Amino acid sequence: MAPPKSVFTSLPGRHSVAPLPRPVADSLRADDTLAGLLARVRTSQARLDALADVLPGALRAHLRAGPLDDEGWTLLAANAAVAAKLRHLLPTIAEAFAAKGWQATAIRVKVQSSPAPAARKG
Repeated sequence: MAPPKSVFTSLPGRHSVAPLPRPVADSLRADDTLAGLLARVRTSQARLDALADVLPGALRAHLRAGPLDDEGWTLLAANAAVAAKLRHLLPTIAEAFAAKGWQATAIRVKVQSSPAPAARKG
């Protein structure tokens, strides 16, 4: 007795029509609007990375790069205490950006909302 054919075998003479996977970055670069978004995300992260020498290491660990738009740049703080300390450092941050030749824009500090706690099993 012959083994049963697999249900998932392709039909004779048919080829797969599924497109080959493509890295997300390639897809973003292929569209002008998305390429602009990708550039803003990278610039935002570069600004945060540039603050490594200005911010204490413990503080830096609680920050994320936020949106960069025409009005300014947003730094996302993990909590209100980090945001308060960061607001005191805004003049130093602005000086660091000016030293790097970046255009002066408003720097906003926002507390990032924390994710909802996981439901307990019990």
